[in-house]
Amino acid sequence: MRSLMCGEVGEEHVGSVLTVCGWVARRREHGEHLAFLDLRDHTGIVQCVVDGAADLRSEWVVRVTGTVRLRPEGTINEQLATGAVELGDCRVEVLNTAEPPPFPLDERAADVDEVVRLRHRYVDLRRVEMQRNLRTRARVLGAIRRSMDAQGFVEVETPLLIASTPEGARDFVVPSRQRPGSFYALPQSPQLFKQLCMVGGVDRYYQVARCLRDEDLRADRQFEFTQLDAEMSFADQEDVLDVITAAVDAAVRSVRTGAPGGGGGSALDGVEAGIGEVPRMSWREAVDRFGSDKPDIRFGMELTELTDLFADTGFNAFRAPSVKGIRHAGASGSTSRSLLDDLTETAKRWGAKGLVWMRVEEGEDGGVRLVSPVAKFMSDAELAGVASRLDAQVGDVLYLVADEWAATTHVLGLLRLELGRPPTSEGGLRFLWVVDFPLFESIDAVTGRPVPAHHPFTMPHPDDLAALDGPSEGLLAVRSQAYDLVLNGWELGSGSVRIHRRELQQQVLDLLGIGPEEAADRFGFLLDAFRFGAPPHAGFAFGIDRLVALLLGEDNIREVIAFPKTQSGTDPLTGAPTSVDPAQLAELGLRTLPPRG
Repeated sequence: MRSLMCGEVGEEHVGSVLTVCGWVARRREHGEHLAFLDLRDHTGIVQCVVDGAADLRSEWVVRVTGTVRLRPEGTINEQLATGAVELGDCRVEVLNTAEPPPFPLDERAADVDEVVRLRHRYVDLRRVEMQRNLRTRARVLGAIRRSMDAQGFVEVETPLLIASTPEGARDFVVPSRQRPGSFYALPQSPQLFKQLCMVGGVDRYYQVARCLRDEDLRADRQFEFTQLDAEMSFADQEDVLDVITAAVDAAVRSVRTGAPGGGGGSALDGVEAGIGEVPRMSWREAVDRFGSDKPDIRFGMELTELTDLFADTGFNAFRAPSVKGIRHAGASGSTSRSLLDDLTETAKRWGAKGLVWMRVEEGEDGGVRLVSPVAKFMSDAELAGVASRLDAQVGDVLYLVADEWAATTHVLGLLRLELGRPPTSEGGLRFLWVVDFPLFESIDAVTGRPVPAHHPFTMPHPDDLAALDGPSEGLLAVRSQAYDLVLNGWELGSGSVRIHRRELQQQVLDLLGIGPEEAADRFGFLLDAFRFGAPPHAGFAFGIDRLVALLLGEDNIREVIAFPKTQSGTDPLTGAPTSVDPAQLAELGLRTLPPRG
């Protein structure tokens, strides 16, 4: 039906008669009969000069045949790839009419309510930004698949209807018609099945997997999402990190070199092709320096250790196991007292007992002095130590928190992001491997049992295995062979070396209070498989939606998903979730309860 795509018409086609198809983006009258049509498809826009186009309207679907010619001098549009040419002497065939779109499809769409856009997503997808996002996503997926194939992995599809297993979030469940009262679960990840693939000798497995988790939604989270899932036999942490780094590197290169538009206008601006060597940081160091296990290292403002300065303090609020501070450089002039009060209340909501702030002013001796409501409770040596440790300069604002180490780092980490984090589209791409996560995050006060920090199939660090037989308080020092890939403060994905010996697996399950009978009931098929020769194996999974969003500088993964849910979990396009016909419920042996009061 067409000779070329709209955005492909160029000066090399001058004199040729071509046919293009698309949507009428804009019509401009020129005289009594003549009109200029901007015809749009996913490649771009071409101008068509039409005689007698009065009946054509925006978003009508048309087929235009005309002669390519250079635009008259002074009318060239440098903003368009086709801006030097136009189609003249055009014949137009209307393929379909259309009602006026519910919102403009140009830059004004950014101000349209998101629910309106999602209700008419089939129209929203025509926008330049959405076409760019979806096609970039496709390039990323292609690059990842090629990288995994080249590294000897085989793509294997795992089931969508499975038994419910402990994955850390709520399952979506599906009732069984043939076995009333029984349910399938939709997979939160292919975790157990990819481990079974290793037992089955697949050796190197990968899958672009659809996963579903019933959890609260936010900017980087949807009920259903896509991840690159991988597992390797006879592999350790180093092998996995190398493979995943190569796959992500291929994805970044595909966006930088892909057409149209390369990385222009995205987080890739100014970033070298590829990601280079990704730095590493232990979990402890990441939390200690940045207050987060997914630190955004695009900017400084690191947490500074101050505890020893207050070892003998007379300031009761700072008699705490951990005292830390951050420096907000040059912020004094733009930080009002009301803002400081607001930040203090916010810190309390985050779990702090309080927040100490200090303005840095010029001292009488040419140095600096710290001005704060609590300065009178501190000694000169303590104030001087704080100024020195934080490298305080005139015009800065310092923020200090004293509490348990976990609370101090958590609050200051959130405050650091609140005050200093750049927009998603700025600062380039800063990847980071975070390693040596703890195996357990706490000890349950009621049961006295450890609370797992990961799924229960994560291998403990070999140097810490002896602690599994020791007292419960020593369990919190046990490291895992788990690792996360972080990009600009977003957790892209997680992985670990897996437990492949049945007796060690049961030991960890016993610590969690999962005895042999319960373990057999919940995931006995995996433990049984280990009896038949499970190789050492390790794996990883990272979110495709998150990676593409960050590469494109988008703040929300909904902008790179064709048909996402809103933050409330609804689908304005289809109306889901909806009620089910009573006959269908009866067939499934189900009845619904009235809404909770």
